[in-house]
Amino acid sequence: MHNSRISGRLWFNMILFGLVGQLAWNVENMYFNTFLYNKIYAGVSQTAIDGAIPVMSAISLMVGLSAATAVITTFVMGTLSDRLNRRKLFISVGYILWGVVTALFGLISRENIAALLHLSDEVKILTATVWTVIMMDCLMTFMGSTSNDSVFNAWVTDVTAPENRPKVETVFAALPIVATGVVVGVGSLAQAGVIGYDLFFLGLGGFVILCGILGLFTLKEPEHRIRQTNANYWSDLFYGFRPSVIRTHKQLYLSLATLGFFAIAVQVFFPYLLIYLQYVILPTVPAFDLFDASYYICAAVCVLVLVAGLVILLKLGNQDKKKALIPGALCFLAGLVILGFAHDIRLLLLGLAPTVIGYASLMIMLNAAVRDFTPEDKAGQFQGIRMIFYVLIPMVVGPMLGNAASVSSAVRYTDEFGVSQVAPTSAMFLWAAAVAALVFLPLAFLMKAGFKVKKETEETE
Repeated sequence: MHNSRISGRLWFNMILFGLVGQLAWNVENMYFNTFLYNKIYAGVSQTAIDGAIPVMSAISLMVGLSAATAVITTFVMGTLSDRLNRRKLFISVGYILWGVVTALFGLISRENIAALLHLSDEVKILTATVWTVIMMDCLMTFMGSTSNDSVFNAWVTDVTAPENRPKVETVFAALPIVATGVVVGVGSLAQAGVIGYDLFFLGLGGFVILCGILGLFTLKEPEHRIRQTNANYWSDLFYGFRPSVIRTHKQLYLSLATLGFFAIAVQVFFPYLLIYLQYVILPTVPAFDLFDASYYICAAVCVLVLVAGLVILLKLGNQDKKKALIPGALCFLAGLVILGFAHDIRLLLLGLAPTVIGYASLMIMLNAAVRDFTPEDKAGQFQGIRMIFYVLIPMVVGPMLGNAASVSSAVRYTDEFGVSQVAPTSAMFLWAAAVAALVFLPLAFLMKAGFKVKKETEETE
């Protein structure tokens, strides 16, 4: 049996690599989009805008291709790490290369691409620069998915047990929030043009490189991992698609299906969220009135509801995942509906609380369930299956729906260069709510199947 106690060294490595990984993923998921919107497409003529791929479509395409890269990489590299029975090298070296590629984004500009490819036509320059960003994003995703999505997640499954996974997932759920705060705080300076995207990407890349170097000295291979005896790599690669495997691990696939609908709903609005705030919400906010009590009241209510809701649901979820999933799904759905009609900053704050409560509780409990039901000797292989539900389908379908919601609303603005641009709209939250309602379909079957783990796990440190 696994020991439910987690050592200080394990906590250090889980938090370090989890946080740095979230920092890198946050920048990719949030600021590569604004990088395209604010830098690559900024300052070009209306002719170039009309002749090249539309910016919202470029964002959707970039997210979708990155997701496909992530899933293929996770299948191949996760299974390979299982076959080689190695985690440390994949994680540490992968983080180093991940940081290098991230830093290279600081060199991408229309001017550099035009000089490199000897282009003079502005439509061709914009098109080539956009595709350079998309391909570099796919390369970065390959490095990140190798080191983080596949091998690091498999390593966490190796060194944890069902008894301590809700606690671990609770910590992991806090890491994106911390990472988002750090990234938004620094990234907003790049978004506003204060520090420049080149310095922003160079700084982040250097931080990820340092983390990978540190991992060479602090990470340990799981001591009691089950070594596989099947020597057929290709059989292992497609193991999770077998009907017999799906039937045997019904709870795992129901957890993944629930996670999938939830992730699609998130991806409907998440890639466009910062652009929505920058170009739709903030321009409508009047100058802050220091003596307007309504701002303070809304913020205080939001914080109180958020803290109380998270504490209650996570406490219930640690006792029994069933007690947190239905309330969490309802909170998430209700919050999205409020955000869909929130055209005032106060209502936006009030809608934020249930959305974050639902998001956090669903992410924690569903990810913990997926870890619980993952076969111990195939943790790397099943990361690819997880990525299909959590990344590939959501990041292909979600942004397409968000783009369709924004285009259907036909909200445009004219930027400082006199160019007409399409902006994301609050309709994307209502489309996300429609998808979030589908969470209850697989969730009902999962609740019926229960969350009891039907296999014994091995002891670790």
